[in-house]
Amino acid sequence: MRAVVLALTLAFVASQQINLVPEFALDKTYVYKYEAMLLGGLPQEGLARAGIKVSSKVHLSAVTENTFLMKLMDPLLHEYAGIWPKDPFVPATKLTSALTAQLQIPIKFEYANGVVGKVFAPAGVSPTVLNLHRGILNILQLNLKKTQNIYELQEAGAQGVCKTQYVISEDPKANHFIVTKAKDLSHCQERIMKDVGLAYTDRCAECTKRVKSLTETATYNYIMKPAAAGALIAEARVEEVHQFSPFNEIHGAAQMEAKQTLAFEEIQKTPVVPIKADYLARGSLQYEFATEILQTPIQLMKISDAPAQIVEVLTHLVVNNVAMVHNDAPLKFVQLVQLLRAATLENIEAIWAQFKDKAVYRHWLLDALPAVGTPVIVKLIKEKFLAGELTIPEFIQALVVALQMVTADLDTIQLTASLAMHEKIATIPALREVVMLGYGSMIAKHCVALPTCPAELLRPIHEIAAEAISKNDIPEITLALKVLGNAGHPASLKPIMKILPVLKTAAAAVPIRVQVDAILALRNIAKKEPKLVQPVALQLVLDRALHPEVRMVACIVLFEAKPSVALMSSLAGAMKMETNMQVASFAYSHIKSLTRITAPDMAAVAGAANVAIKLMSRKLDRLSFRFSRALQLDFYHTPLMIGAAGSAYMINDAATILPRAVVAKARAYLAGAAADVLEIGVRTEGIQEALLKSPAADESVDRITKIKRTLRALINWKALPTNQPLASAYVKLLGQEVAFARIDRNIIEQAIPIATGPKPRELLKGALKALQEGIAFQYAKPLLVAEARRIFPTAVGVPMELSMYSAAVGAASVNVKATITPPLPEEIETMTLEQLKKTDVQLQAEARPSIAIQKFAVMGVNTALIQAAVMAKGEIRIIAPGKLAARADILKGNYKVEALPVELPEHIAAVSFETLAVVRNIEEPTAERIVPLVPELSLQNPQTWSSEIPDPDMPAEAPMRPAAPFHKTLCLAVPYIEIKGCIEVHSHNAAYIRNSPLFNIIGQHSARAAVARAEGPTVERLELEVHVGPRAAERLLKQISLIDEETPEGKAFLLKLREILETEDKNVPVSSESSSSSRIISSSSSSMSSSRVTETANHMEPFKKFHKDQVITHYYIITHSNISLFGVIEFLPAQLILYKNFSCSTWHNTAKYLGNAVPPVVAVIARVVRVDHKLLGYQLAAFFDKPTARVQLIVSSIAENDNWKLCADGVLLSKHKVTTKVAWGAECQQFAVITKAEAGILGEFPAVRLEWEYERLPVIVTTYAKKLSKHIPMAALQAGVRFERATNREKEIELTVALPTKRTLNVVVRAPEMTLSRMAIPLPITVPINPDGTLSIHIDQDILFRAQNYIYDYTTAQCSMMQDTITTFNNRRYKNEMPISCYQVLVQDCTPELKFVVLLKKDEESEENRLNVKLADIDVDLYALGTDAKVKVNEMEVPISSLPYQHPSGSIQIREKADGLSLYAPSHGLQEVYFANGHWKIQVADWMKGQTCGLCGKADGEIEQEYTTPSGYLTKSSVSFAHSWVLPAESCRDASQCRMKLESVKLEKQAILNGQESKCYSVEPVLRCLPGCAPIRTIPVTIGYHCLSTDSNLNMFDGIYEKSVDLRETTDAHVACRCTEQCA
Repeated sequence: MRAVVLALTLAFVASQQINLVPEFALDKTYVYKYEAMLLGGLPQEGLARAGIKVSSKVHLSAVTENTFLMKLMDPLLHEYAGIWPKDPFVPATKLTSALTAQLQIPIKFEYANGVVGKVFAPAGVSPTVLNLHRGILNILQLNLKKTQNIYELQEAGAQGVCKTQYVISEDPKANHFIVTKAKDLSHCQERIMKDVGLAYTDRCAECTKRVKSLTETATYNYIMKPAAAGALIAEARVEEVHQFSPFNEIHGAAQMEAKQTLAFEEIQKTPVVPIKADYLARGSLQYEFATEILQTPIQLMKISDAPAQIVEVLTHLVVNNVAMVHNDAPLKFVQLVQLLRAATLENIEAIWAQFKDKAVYRHWLLDALPAVGTPVIVKLIKEKFLAGELTIPEFIQALVVALQMVTADLDTIQLTASLAMHEKIATIPALREVVMLGYGSMIAKHCVALPTCPAELLRPIHEIAAEAISKNDIPEITLALKVLGNAGHPASLKPIMKILPVLKTAAAAVPIRVQVDAILALRNIAKKEPKLVQPVALQLVLDRALHPEVRMVACIVLFEAKPSVALMSSLAGAMKMETNMQVASFAYSHIKSLTRITAPDMAAVAGAANVAIKLMSRKLDRLSFRFSRALQLDFYHTPLMIGAAGSAYMINDAATILPRAVVAKARAYLAGAAADVLEIGVRTEGIQEALLKSPAADESVDRITKIKRTLRALINWKALPTNQPLASAYVKLLGQEVAFARIDRNIIEQAIPIATGPKPRELLKGALKALQEGIAFQYAKPLLVAEARRIFPTAVGVPMELSMYSAAVGAASVNVKATITPPLPEEIETMTLEQLKKTDVQLQAEARPSIAIQKFAVMGVNTALIQAAVMAKGEIRIIAPGKLAARADILKGNYKVEALPVELPEHIAAVSFETLAVVRNIEEPTAERIVPLVPELSLQNPQTWSSEIPDPDMPAEAPMRPAAPFHKTLCLAVPYIEIKGCIEVHSHNAAYIRNSPLFNIIGQHSARAAVARAEGPTVERLELEVHVGPRAAERLLKQISLIDEETPEGKAFLLKLREILETEDKNVPVSSESSSSSRIISSSSSSMSSSRVTETANHMEPFKKFHKDQVITHYYIITHSNISLFGVIEFLPAQLILYKNFSCSTWHNTAKYLGNAVPPVVAVIARVVRVDHKLLGYQLAAFFDKPTARVQLIVSSIAENDNWKLCADGVLLSKHKVTTKVAWGAECQQFAVITKAEAGILGEFPAVRLEWEYERLPVIVTTYAKKLSKHIPMAALQAGVRFERATNREKEIELTVALPTKRTLNVVVRAPEMTLSRMAIPLPITVPINPDGTLSIHIDQDILFRAQNYIYDYTTAQCSMMQDTITTFNNRRYKNEMPISCYQVLVQDCTPELKFVVLLKKDEESEENRLNVKLADIDVDLYALGTDAKVKVNEMEVPISSLPYQHPSGSIQIREKADGLSLYAPSHGLQEVYFANGHWKIQVADWMKGQTCGLCGKADGEIEQEYTTPSGYLTKSSVSFAHSWVLPAESCRDASQCRMKLESVKLEKQAILNGQESKCYSVEPVLRCLPGCAPIRTIPVTIGYHCLSTDSNLNMFDGIYEKSVDLRETTDAHVACRCTEQCA
């Protein structure tokens, strides 16, 4: 029974359900009143807004059951630009009249179950008018469900398929239903939208999670009345809001608000009749884009005759931008671009034919055409170049811009591909590269617009890459990779993988630079498919067999792919065991810099980096800057949604001074979007070798064969790959590579003849001739800097646009003329120095550069018929005229530059920014209505704003009244030159509404700068004259005189100096070595005064000054003389006499004005020449007294009755000390600072001390110094500097710098109230200072040779040996257990060039070491005989008395040095081989770093990889490493007397491996005696063994040295053998 009741109940309820689907009966016409309004601006009342309004009657009638007609009756258009809400809408009468015919044409549409289907209209209905109909049909779109009252779905509409929520409710009293639907236009499956200029930006989804810059929503409210078979829409109201702000919307935003009302009026019997025309299918309900894409929103043009209008605008630009830029030039340039977009190919070709021979017109056209951005322009540029009408520079410039601006459709892509393959382009590599890179960029843009873009577009590039790989065509492979990198298509991953070193065959086939390019090509792919790229990049980073640079570049790609916590932690864990310090340093610094990233899109990566950094060793933080590093800095301000980030990657190689690669990138964030603005990369793979390498060594085949024969005994020796000297660079804009360049030897060799040939001389002659005849030219350069647009439909059916335009035009007019007396000879290269000295050159130049920049930001309606928008407009205009005259009389040593008066514009600089509400229509283009967004005379009642929600930061009682505009003028007159500069500032904003960034910006702001002549005598010119030589005194305009010594001021000055000098004399220590020199000023002080020693400086020893003649020789053996820290070799006799007899009276006699004793060396006069001939300006005189080593500079005013002077006096008191005094003010008596610099010792370390003692300083200096001192403690803490309060000397600052080592600094700064210090500051270079503060150099007749050798001593890699302990190039020490009578490879050129080999052997009889050097065609033996070093060249002894020895080629020298001999062969890569009894030292040239091998290592800075054997195997035993470089004997009867060989040995004890007995053989060769010989001395060595089961029949010795290590055990290596006479 219950079941029956339930069934009856359900049936009853079902019968009561009402069908709410809108019903339109077949025999009726439904009449609705329709009104739509679209307004843009800020929502606050009292501000200006712009918009449009459409009103009409709508007639709907059914043709069939599912087909309907709709007709608009009495349509009327209104426009609005005024203060909301007080100003009314204004009827657009002419526009309405022009569109009435179209608007009243009925349209046909399909409609079933509340869903709009296809739309039909005659061809005479434009897309713009049809979209207005779609706005009405969009109201009728209702997806109503019978079983649910609240539901959500993705609904199709005019704006796309978007998330929509329905709520259905019933009002029983009114007998109707209310249907509410809300659309979230920010969450659409398919959004109807067009983006222009945004293809290279990335959407920063994380940036808009918390705050948004663009919010879009729409609500639809329906009143549905039940009808017979459905429901009648009684009323429909639509409200749609698009809210945008470049900042966080919380702080205010501009709105585009759309409102629609559709109200039922009546039902008529007269049906809607279609017109007699074919009704064509015009799509669906979705919005159809019309010509608004070609219409710029900043101006509305009625294009009636495009060619004529183009000529008119072009002529305006040419005529009005000659002398300087016209105010409206940028806007006119944008107008020219817009007209060209509307023109056909035939029109543009006709215009080009008309103006191509007129240089100025041609120039403007070539700048405008690429900015048009249509496929027509690309085709035009191609055709004109192939026809020979464009030069190569013109073609490159036009094509680069055009390919970046053009819309990337399939036709344009195919056009670009055909251009790239054209035979004319193929013959010019630079052109082909530009086209190919542009082809990749176009595919990238196309894929942004069409996410499902086919991989077929890249097939030509994939084929080119495959062919280039098969032919090993490196340039072609590189170009293909860069194109694939620009395209960034995931389908390119497989072709790129063929080049990546993950495939071992590919790794060996291509150079490192190509591997790097292949990895960098993954970056744009990683942005789209990070999961595909991450495992590849991680595999490359962790592959230790790869070159470090390859691994570090892969690390860059890995982090750009935004790895997860797990992946980054895996990398961090692997880096703990990394042996390559360059890779470890790079990865650590990269992860550490990521921990500080604040950009929202990198937040997850920053979190992962914070976890990973804790897994890594902190020791990596202490590595010096010679190791590779990555640095990332960023700033992101969430409330403003703005940010910037910078990345810098420095990939170093310890073997080179220059980094191998440097990459710098800038990224910007704005309004939820991000873009890689600029990236520059430079690789210096071989540039250092090309710059530093001496002329190439002899490439004799005999020499190489001879050295190879020597090295053939090394087991599995592998030569290092050669690096072709090469530098390369690339530039990326917005993530796309736009240019790259390679420099190799071929290019340099081709460029040298061109640079030194006759053509440059002809160009120089032509330039000089033109200068003498006079040069006058005008140049203008326009540029469309930015065009970024987003266009999307509104509910009304009218498109809304957010756009930003930026255009600039620069112009300059230049006139230059030169007069040269006597005239230059016809053949300029024959001109001698004496002729040049007698030349008088006069030059006059006048320039008038100017620039105008205009920037527009628009939000509003933009169609070809009407525009209504709010606009922000910024303008910058700068004019900087100048006129100069210069003269150089070389014979008289007179040089003069004059600044002459010029005609100045009213304002030399003007900056303005204003926000406007603008409305204009095509029928009345000149009657546009422009209203400031914030009216200046806004005197509304405060109650106008009372409805707004009050700002919580604003007091409740404060009424929001408009603030008065800010207007201020600041003027400053420059004395003497009678010039007045004024800055006028005006500002008016809406901050009275809300104090936030947006409201502070909107309004009107301007600043103008003007320069004019002030009241007073007219200035004729400004002069700067320099006179050099003995007659300089004649040019001084005012006699210089200082206070005489007999005056009280002079006596006080001398008394002060006497006190200083006497104090210095007292501090001179008296010793047996220097007792006769106790009066000398520069002396050694035993301690600092008690007032200087503080409790904070107890970690520093007292500073001990050097005696002026003090020479400490225990550090180096000095044969001739020393160079002091200041580089003074020795004093002249007069100097020695002066300082040995120096006393107060001597100073008194030499402290006079030097002008009384010597003439000035140089005189400089800067003055103002006025019509009243009054002297105004300053003069400088410089004096140098060579006998007293004294310099004096005096600057004085040349004005009458002005005794201001600046006096600078400096004297070299000794080889370790210099003192200067700078005084200024009236007669140099007001203010003074004394500076002393001296060398000495701090503790045991050489040091330099600088002291600044000030007597009087200007008040402004002391005031700001006190303010600055308050911030020093915090700054010191942040910089890691030790800060402590101290009581030091008043009015004195002291800086002491000590060198505890040649690579570190200790710094101490003492000020009156504080002491700052920092110890062990690392230095990037070695400082060659001895403990006594001197540089030890042997000076003889060959100074240049010694100087070069000295420099190399501190820059080249050095390997040495003392008492059987070798210190490698990388400064790693190990004991070398040398085998008797067997040569070891000490160091060799490990490239196939084999420029040199140095061998080491211990003699069997004397057990002394000897060296053998093989280079060029000679063998050099260096050995000891007793305590003397001897040398043999090709087995012939060279007597010491015959040294220096020089090879006939001049590239090899052997000289005596200290107790030994040195061999120099820098052109062969050996800077020096020094040999002395008991030790030796080897230095290789800088360009050989990383290319050596042997006992001394590779000189690449990689200590962890030091023990690398000849086969490339990395052993852990120094003994095994040293023995692997032994040259073994083939038999015991070899002439070398070596009795040992290298072999794999079997493990003697039983081994159990994996639970079974195994036989094990060493994978590292062990030194053993030859057959028939017995060991007489052995040493233990721990080596690796490879094991197999004892049952295995495999030959263990096949490739044993390639096997893996199963265990490590110790065995004996033989180092001395005794052989029987019967040995083999």
